[in-house]
Amino acid sequence: MDIDALRQDTPGTAHRIHLNNAGAGLLSRRTLQAVTSHLELEATIGGYEAADQERDRIDAVHGHLARLVGGRAAEIALFDNSTHAWNAAFYSLELKPGDRVLTGRAEYGSNVLAYLQAARRTGAEVVVVPDDADGQLDTAALADLIDDRTRLVGVTHVPTSGGLVNPAAEIGRLTRAAGVPFLLDATQSVGQFPVDVAEIGCDMLTATGRKFLRGPRGTGFLWVRPEAHAHLEPYVAEVASATWDGERGFSWQEGARRFETWENSYANVLGLGAAAEQALELGMDAIGARALALGARLREALDAVPGVTTHDLGRRRCAIVTCAVAGMAAAEAAEALAARGVNVTVTDPAQTQFDTEQRGVHPLVRLSPHYYNTEAELDRAVEALAEIAAGGR
Repeated sequence: MDIDALRQDTPGTAHRIHLNNAGAGLLSRRTLQAVTSHLELEATIGGYEAADQERDRIDAVHGHLARLVGGRAAEIALFDNSTHAWNAAFYSLELKPGDRVLTGRAEYGSNVLAYLQAARRTGAEVVVVPDDADGQLDTAALADLIDDRTRLVGVTHVPTSGGLVNPAAEIGRLTRAAGVPFLLDATQSVGQFPVDVAEIGCDMLTATGRKFLRGPRGTGFLWVRPEAHAHLEPYVAEVASATWDGERGFSWQEGARRFETWENSYANVLGLGAAAEQALELGMDAIGARALALGARLREALDAVPGVTTHDLGRRRCAIVTCAVAGMAAAEAAEALAARGVNVTVTDPAQTQFDTEQRGVHPLVRLSPHYYNTEAELDRAVEALAEIAAGGR
């Protein structure tokens, strides 16, 4: 990678040290141009007319996203965020009393709330699979828990609260052998390192555009394995997802389009497509190698700072790094870093309920570099945290 050229193509790097890519990555000029040029076209000729004119480019976005995760264009549905994509998959499953949903301690907070709501409505049971000694989902325990009552295994690949990478491919091997649907929340992994649905063996995968993929906010997508449609009945039917039969019935659209809605922000869709194209051109192997190396460098450097303690779990760790500063609230430390021109954020206990029950360490300062960050930026961020930990504000 030509890091200097990538940074020149990323306007935000001129003003801040952006270590909040797990929140929202910085847009490239290419992605920004894709969004703004379509908005200008809408303003010039009309929204419907602009969509008609750009129809081929809009339709191509499904293919770009499919290539990114190793699927096919017909297996992709577009959404305005990853939570809506995840909800479209989860709420399409029919649950009944006695059914079980298995999940992990790293599960994202919105997913957990959906599980709890579904359990309340249907009488199904939510079972939390314990962690192993490394802090990742214990696949041996999962194998013991899967039985004929199991209706779904839902797992967050990379939690919002730390650098853990759950063993998704091993989970997929177990669910395929048992014939149980596997829903993978890949919101923090797609765009950060290679993600291949065939290798993982999941049945449904959800992701966002705004994080490591560096797309605009208000974008997300769902990938669905064709065989998984036998388990799913979309919980919303509308004119884009279904076709009226002329009488009192309808049929679903083919493939994953049955989960989409008719209205979209096509400016955002084109921005998402541009971001996915750029990731594909750079190569996810190269992106992943650099992002994970930067994360490891940052974690090691923070571990050497007196008064700073990192709290990342897992045998395999990624570019999300969480830490605590002794004697200081996480929000205060984040504010002190912001005053020094370093963008970070803070983990929220309510967004990782099961992890919070287990560890009780949140909130933490969360730093998340990406491939366009430099080693010098990481060193400056570590120096800033060392100064803050030593009593600076």
